[in-house]
Amino acid sequence: MKSISGKQLCRIIERRGWLLKKITGSHHIYENSEFDQILAIPVHRNQDLKIGTLKALMKVAGLTEADLK
Repeated sequence: MKSISGKQLCRIIERRGWLLKKITGSHHIYENSEFDQILAIPVHRNQDLKIGTLKALMKVAGLTEADLK
């Protein structure tokens, strides 16, 4: 799996219907009523997310590897 930055993941989940609720420090907090969950995405400049962090966020957001392209 290729890692992506937090900024890129934010763009992807916004296209999937997640709404930016607030920004706390370097974390963007997203909310989606369909999943009844929140996502806290770390956005540290343009650094890639660690694979484990990315996989965990993808699981909560209901994303697959194909969605990242």
